[in-house]
Amino acid sequence: MAARYDPGMRLAELADHLHAHLTPVGPELNPEVTGVTHNADWVQPGSAFVAIRGARFDGHSFMDRVAQAGAVAVIGEGLPDGVTSPLPYLRVTSARAALADAAAALAGHPSRDLRVVGVTGTDGKTTTSWLARHLLRAAGQRTGLLSTVGYELPDGTLRHFPAHFTTPEAPQVQATLADMVAAGADAAVLEASSHALALERVRSVAWDVAVWTHLSSEHLDFHGTLENYFADKRRLVEAAPFAVLNVDDPWTAQLRGVAPAEITYSAEGQHADWRATDIEERSTGLHFHVISPLGEFDAHLPMIGRFNVANALAAMAAAAHLGADWEALVAGLASFRGVPGRMELVPDTRGRRVVVDFAHTPPSLEKALGTLRTTTAGRLIVVLGSAGGPRDPGKRAPLGEVATRLADHAIFTEEDCRDTPLADILREMARGAQEAGHTNFQSIPDRRDAIRAAIRLAQPGDTVLLAGKGPEDTLERAHETIPWNETQEAADALHLS
Repeated sequence: MAARYDPGMRLAELADHLHAHLTPVGPELNPEVTGVTHNADWVQPGSAFVAIRGARFDGHSFMDRVAQAGAVAVIGEGLPDGVTSPLPYLRVTSARAALADAAAALAGHPSRDLRVVGVTGTDGKTTTSWLARHLLRAAGQRTGLLSTVGYELPDGTLRHFPAHFTTPEAPQVQATLADMVAAGADAAVLEASSHALALERVRSVAWDVAVWTHLSSEHLDFHGTLENYFADKRRLVEAAPFAVLNVDDPWTAQLRGVAPAEITYSAEGQHADWRATDIEERSTGLHFHVISPLGEFDAHLPMIGRFNVANALAAMAAAAHLGADWEALVAGLASFRGVPGRMELVPDTRGRRVVVDFAHTPPSLEKALGTLRTTTAGRLIVVLGSAGGPRDPGKRAPLGEVATRLADHAIFTEEDCRDTPLADILREMARGAQEAGHTNFQSIPDRRDAIRAAIRLAQPGDTVLLAGKGPEDTLERAHETIPWNETQEAADALHLS
């Protein structure tokens, strides 16, 4: 829906703010603007409509429609030849930048009233964001959250955006930040995806801390090359006055000195400001010793996965920069209840361990399976798919190879196949396994059937990993999108078996 704010802003004032050339049209030359959107379906009376030229559509083709819906102005990079605007027209250099800048201005620049932590990277964004939010709250700071799982106001109530992407569009980002301010928030933690950074969705957010987790190949259909992908994520570090950097990631070398101030962390024994030593994976979670600028202390995190130590260090470093002391950090880690769909345990009365996780890249799947292997007494079974459309088709075969190399049995299935024939996706995953000489797999196209088959195979002491969907609430097929809850699907399958 369109983001709306109160009070609004006169069009001439908005034009000045955007450094736009204003061409007045109609009897009302300086109307009040009460909202902004780039989606014609979201226009409400008083909205400014941003006409973005995309790969398939030019927003200018919707000008008559938005005028009838009550829009009071159009913002764009210039009218197409021979086209006139039925509304006052603001010509800007970048329509997407203007969308973000207008949204922030109409919202009253809410991020300026918050201490804002941004988290980016291929893997670890969501867990690190949730941990940082939890640690800041443990330190007494009323903190909001905007992540792939949803968004929270300081009262802890989790809400969901209707859209299927990590970070919502700029008007929704600013409206959410404004809601946080209105609810009395002191701080906010935002996941910043590469798409959000590249498409200016988080432009005009006044960052205080940028956290860098890790980079691996992902979303190359959008970014083109790994170097472009890195460059878009780097924009968060460039925009923040303080950076928290993972020295275990080789790409971090190119981030040193980019922010005015920085601090480093390592969970792999490298020299860093924040370090973890004596890491133990126990049935109760992770135990480790922390060496930090706040001193040395022991910590316990009730989560599965050694890699979560790095996420904990990143979150602690960010929270400490915003004033959390070591006692609050220790207490916060110990009381953390985890992230929905991130190594989430589904209870079973028969001694089988079922884990729901978002791992959907070869490196993240390798980490998840490696972690579960060390704490699995019996067999390790994995259910996974790969996204359709043009989204990184090159990772399908590697996913099949990783799954069959590290698990005792793999079941390949659907995962948002969209307009790509599911049979093609499953064939590519099977090829990756077969070329590595692995035969310990089967393909079951329907994901619900695949989950139930995996759980029927499991015996006490076995672990079943359901990978790829995590907390997502829809499953996208060629001709339909259906509601989906992976954790509930697992619970239902356990009940039936």
